[in-house]
Amino acid sequence: MWGGGILDKKTIPEQRESLENLELAIYLNDEKTSTIPSKEGNIFDEIRSSCTNGSYIVWDYESWSPIVKSVTVYPTRCSLYFKTGYKEDLLNGTDPVLKDELVPVTIDNNGTVKKADLGSSWYRYEEKRWANAVVLKNEQEDYLAGETIPEDNIESYFVWIPKYRYQLWDLGNYDSLTSIDTSKVHEIPIIFGDYDTSDSKEGECTTPMKSGESGNCKVGDYMTHPAFISIPSTGFWVGKFETGYDGATTKGEAEQNIQDASKVIIKPNVYSWRNIQVANAFYTSYNYKRNLDSHMMKNTEWGAVAYLQHSKYGSSINVRINNNSNNITGYQANNEPTCGFTNVNEQCNQICGDNSCNTAYPNSVLASTTNNISGIFDMSGGSIEYVMSFMENKEEKILIGLESVNHSGFNGVLSCPTCNGNNSGIVEITSGIDLPKQKYYDLYNYSKSNQFSNRILGDAIGELGPMELISRNTLDKSNYLASSWHSLGIDNLDQNHLIYARGGPYHDGKQVGIFTSQTAYGQLLAGWSFRIILTPV
Repeated sequence: MWGGGILDKKTIPEQRESLENLELAIYLNDEKTSTIPSKEGNIFDEIRSSCTNGSYIVWDYESWSPIVKSVTVYPTRCSLYFKTGYKEDLLNGTDPVLKDELVPVTIDNNGTVKKADLGSSWYRYEEKRWANAVVLKNEQEDYLAGETIPEDNIESYFVWIPKYRYQLWDLGNYDSLTSIDTSKVHEIPIIFGDYDTSDSKEGECTTPMKSGESGNCKVGDYMTHPAFISIPSTGFWVGKFETGYDGATTKGEAEQNIQDASKVIIKPNVYSWRNIQVANAFYTSYNYKRNLDSHMMKNTEWGAVAYLQHSKYGSSINVRINNNSNNITGYQANNEPTCGFTNVNEQCNQICGDNSCNTAYPNSVLASTTNNISGIFDMSGGSIEYVMSFMENKEEKILIGLESVNHSGFNGVLSCPTCNGNNSGIVEITSGIDLPKQKYYDLYNYSKSNQFSNRILGDAIGELGPMELISRNTLDKSNYLASSWHSLGIDNLDQNHLIYARGGPYHDGKQVGIFTSQTAYGQLLAGWSFRIILTPV
């Protein structure tokens, strides 16, 4: 009997029997069913059909119904086959969102990229295998499941971060420096799921979005990570590597302070795009894939990746540094650094631009968030990465830079117009670029004396306390501010240090890792880069 499809009556002669004599059998994953499966909540890898007597079915995706063509003989029988894509029960509805140019892939240990079979377990977070997708240079090329996608047709790699809530262990309410507490380091409990925590759920709390606030949250509660609140989504795709500059053949050629989305390349073994103001980095990211809501990574989005990496679904250890002095993506140091910052090529902190003290992708999985090829790279060392974050002044105006020379390129107020002997008289930038909607950046309260507690829960900074000053090494007598998590270097915003950057540089030794933070004004810096996020819905 008919299962609710649409018949093309023009092809049926009036003298033929009634339409009830046309039979349709429906199969879902090779099992017979009585109804057409809903498109809501399903990913269909395949919809195909077969009919008798020369008839055929055209699937109408808009009405989600079959149109049967060329019915001239009765009885006519058609079979309709649906094959749903793989879903991991663990993710509770936060499976990867594939849309438009995103091509799902698997990556072999030798780096070979193959188009994923959506009906198979092409990702499995329970086994620390994160979902990967690529954007092709030539989108007209079509690949079958299991077919190798050549590297020269890959423009960008992305990795899926599913929406989750995590268990709070520290609210980050620190008034001053004390001593680090290594017992704070632990595997962060995470539960995946597509809903937001609220007061109505026992043992959970509403996610506070304002810096310095905890709301009703307390230690032990589960809280939806804020990265999934400000831009509502079931997850986001993050660049697998730092953003590169397409066509650069030297380190210097990748230093470009321009807006040009056509130059974006997110691949291993390319020169990281550096020396770019935050405004240009943001709008390059923003214009890269507007249909996929592309944007520059925020501080809380970095925190979401870091917490997933430190859960049982990631490597749960400090990520190995990329110590390549040419700022080439995807590298890992051969040895774990044992000293802090130094520009001297010591055994404890080697840096090199070739393979004499490091290893290139794909053999650099110790620098991955999963310790395997499926994870995200360059989140420790490589280039320092600006993230979209700003601080307000006492009048609640957004500070976009220090003075008329050192600023982000956005329009807004300068925090110290006369700093560095500047006598330009400029107190506000009006010839720059307007800030985007607030959902694309994290905003921190004004902080002068108590910056240690000026954090947003989930940003992987304030919750990493307590903090103390420790010595770098015997060659460099200065100290650095270290967190309790692996003694990594950490900075906090203040009135003259307005924008966060993450991951640390290639030469900072043991104080560099996925939880490292630094601050600056958003200005041009030769060792500072950025990363791109996609949030398709």
